[in-house]
Amino acid sequence: MKILLLISLYSITLLANNYQSLLFHGNCTTCHFETKTVSAPSMIMVRDSYIKAFPDKKEFVSYMSTWVHHPNKDTSLMDQSIKKHGLMPELAIDLDTLREISTYIYNTDFKKSHKGHK
Repeated sequence: MKILLLISLYSITLLANNYQSLLFHGNCTTCHFETKTVSAPSMIMVRDSYIKAFPDKKEFVSYMSTWVHHPNKDTSLMDQSIKKHGLMPELAIDLDTLREISTYIYNTDFKKSHKGHK
């Protein structure tokens, strides 16, 4: 019974990670490449800026998802990127989905190889 429970928990964890990865790659990588800056800052730059300001996962996810939901120059952590690329447009993505994406960003070291690396 314990083995079945462990397998179930492992499967749920994999599904959650895959779901968050799918949300991230389906919504963010059009503008935010993982390792290079083109039309928007790279995810390495974004993640590093947010981790530095909010090392606690809960705070990171809350701030990032709220900011992306309603981008605001005055509350931005990346003023130089706004000067270079302009303010991120407001997206038609609900806050719960943005929390999932923000969690994926917090958990993913884009400097290292990972599934979905581009």
